[in-house]
Amino acid sequence: MPKLDHFGLSAALATPFNVDMGIDTVTAVDHAKSCLRNGCSSVTLFGTTGEGSSISNAERSLLLKAFLDAGIAPERIVVGVMANSYIDAALQSREALDAGCRNILLAPPSYFKNLSDDGLFDWFSSVFAEMGSSVRDVILYNIPSVTAVEISVNLVSRLREAFPEVIAGVKDSSGNWPFTESLLAEHNDLAILIGDERGLAAGVRLGGQGAISGLANVYAHRLLPMAIEGRDDADVVEAVNQITAFPVIPAVKALIAHNSGVEGWRRARAPLRSLSDSDYGRLIMTLDRLFKSAAA
Repeated sequence: MPKLDHFGLSAALATPFNVDMGIDTVTAVDHAKSCLRNGCSSVTLFGTTGEGSSISNAERSLLLKAFLDAGIAPERIVVGVMANSYIDAALQSREALDAGCRNILLAPPSYFKNLSDDGLFDWFSSVFAEMGSSVRDVILYNIPSVTAVEISVNLVSRLREAFPEVIAGVKDSSGNWPFTESLLAEHNDLAILIGDERGLAAGVRLGGQGAISGLANVYAHRLLPMAIEGRDDADVVEAVNQITAFPVIPAVKALIAHNSGVEGWRRARAPLRSLSDSDYGRLIMTLDRLFKSAAA
């Protein structure tokens, strides 16, 4: 099994778009550097918050190169991979790992539903075989609300037994606390990362190694004690409750726009839509009130 240092907090970077809906590379790089300055141990490109499934292979290559050319160390970059074809998944993974990136955050295929553990095992095995000697430091991404596919505790066991030098951890974004507890109990020697910030502190106290968090785009300073020390923060929990009342990715982008003063952050690529002005106003007012009152 790969030996990871304590993972800590990674910002699941949102992706900024220009008026023509191309990626705003300059803003993306500046934002990533800001997240690292604010205490994140790494940044994660092309995950769920980053609209990774809406970004082409060519755009992925260009943005990763821009990060590296801007001096962001590859060992501080995690790259999300969400592909249905194991060949595409291997291609995207190999490019990032060959560039020296820290980890791959690898989701299961999402087009086919009602998949068996055997079928998923075959798919992950095919990705790893296609990657060849490049394969290493894979974090399995369990996010059934998006993929409609669950990575079971038993499947994690099978994959790490078959690929002990490859599987480094699991990001659990199931929001299913009994499942998270089972995962931590069975695989506490892996980097188990808590995707739902509402369970982050409790997960870290049970041995979790931190989080890849969309909320870290804006509130890294509040998430760090939760991700490193397992310290509860009721205001962060309430913030997540408020954000999940809206489409989550546009809501996170709205918060970044408000926090940075860059209105363009509100843009989301189709099929997602930006928050309406009324929803934007309601969200910002609620979270400003929540965190300002907490600071008072």
